[in-house]
Amino acid sequence: MIELLYIIVVTFAIALIAFIGIFTLLLKEKLLNKILLILVSLSAGALMGGAFLHLIPEAVEKSQGTDIFLFVLVGFILFFVIEKVLHWRHCHKGKCDVHTFTYMNLVGDTIHNFIDGLILAASFVTSVELGLTTTIAIAAHEIPQEIGDFGVLIYGGFKKKKAIILNFIVALTIVIGGVIGYFISKSVESAVTFLLPFAAGGFIYIAATDLIPEIKKELDFKKYMATLIVFIIGILIMWFIKLYFSH
Repeated sequence: MIELLYIIVVTFAIALIAFIGIFTLLLKEKLLNKILLILVSLSAGALMGGAFLHLIPEAVEKSQGTDIFLFVLVGFILFFVIEKVLHWRHCHKGKCDVHTFTYMNLVGDTIHNFIDGLILAASFVTSVELGLTTTIAIAAHEIPQEIGDFGVLIYGGFKKKKAIILNFIVALTIVIGGVIGYFISKSVESAVTFLLPFAAGGFIYIAATDLIPEIKKELDFKKYMATLIVFIIGILIMWFIKLYFSH
């Protein structure tokens, strides 16, 4: 049972990273508006980097003859369908108070956090040392992603306090994933094999069809280049984490 205690403590600690968005509450509205597109760019880069550098390679490593890339496509298509449903339900006559890509981001983040919880559970059940190493890796990639996610929610129309609360609620799914992962630790490996590429497809969809088109709307060349550089930085951060923190 000591493993379960470790899992609950570390997953809750990682969920608290969602509150990193509180620091933006200290920023003046005018300054926050100026950096929102930068945060969206960071999120897009982190999502693409997370999908191609973390989720897909890990799924391929865990798979045993499973067609991982088919599940990536299934994830991509399913997120496309989900977004269409959200658009039909929330955007009547072309009017949206909150853009549907914010809901998509929340859905994608929920799945991702749940998977992280499963991975952490499997790691701690194997050994405490592996669990702690995995905790560092997951916490490291959550920081830039949570900052970017908060920016996406604000950019999409949510109020700052609501964005922080939603981010934290979604972040708590890592605790749920961790607890469930502990009790189904024998079968968690096969579950993760299917969920990782599915989440990767969702990440690619959100970044490629929702966030990057928002970045492309910037007409000022210098500002556009700044967002492009931040997008690449988001990818490089994920690459750095893969090199130095992945077990």
